[in-house]
Amino acid sequence: MKTDPQSVHDAQLRDFYLALSRAWGPQHWWPARSRFEVIAGAFLTQNTSWTNVERALGQLRHARLLSVDGIRQTSLARLEQLVRSAGYYRQKAQRLKNFVCYLDRRYGGSLARMFAQPTPRLRSELLELNGIGPETADSILLYAGGHEAFVVDTYTRRVLERHGLAQSNTPYDEIRLSFERALAAVATGNMGAAANPGRPATHAPSPASRLRRSPLAQVFNEMHGLIVRVGKNHCLKVLPRCHECPLARFPCLLPPSGAFSHPRNVPRKRRI
Repeated sequence: MKTDPQSVHDAQLRDFYLALSRAWGPQHWWPARSRFEVIAGAFLTQNTSWTNVERALGQLRHARLLSVDGIRQTSLARLEQLVRSAGYYRQKAQRLKNFVCYLDRRYGGSLARMFAQPTPRLRSELLELNGIGPETADSILLYAGGHEAFVVDTYTRRVLERHGLAQSNTPYDEIRLSFERALAAVATGNMGAAANPGRPATHAPSPASRLRRSPLAQVFNEMHGLIVRVGKNHCLKVLPRCHECPLARFPCLLPPSGAFSHPRNVPRKRRI
């Protein structure tokens, strides 16, 4: 009997979830105090580190502007200065303003009304806004709105490519849909994994991480948080730490040493 490649692919994604969940348990992602803070963070994290985002969010919080009303009422110039640490601050400040304008125009400034829309419709609307790509849209849908949308980021692609489950040119939505299909069995089939008590969670629970979600949305939430942890701590772009990774037992395309040469260690050609 022929083995269905899609079934094998889906089973491996589920095995990844179970292995990571057993090793690390709940990740309490996204660390934020409100749904709007999640949205602001989704915009600010584009092309920068989370450390820089936290500084910008801290500035907004200190100024008491980390809300729909706050962004609406503050001037663009002041907003630019407050989010400067996140980089590309002019574009990001304008995108936050644009989002609030969209929210006011379509939903009377109500996040509850916005998130009450069906997922496909709301995703389409978000993707029409300047500065929102698929990853940002799905982050807003999943983490702020509790919608069943899986987030595909750089870490996700790196992990899948190294395990032979995706290629560099695999479309975003193909990867997203494969996770959504594969993880449906986790949410409906009682496949949850007990956490290892010796491994603490990455983040303490936050109000945003405690938002009510469907079982499937919660699985998507956890899986993305777990992959982020793999990418940050093990599946590094250079010199990955494969021997410490909970996914080390799965077939991988990296060299046996699990290491790449750092570009700075590659001898340079001498100019003649």
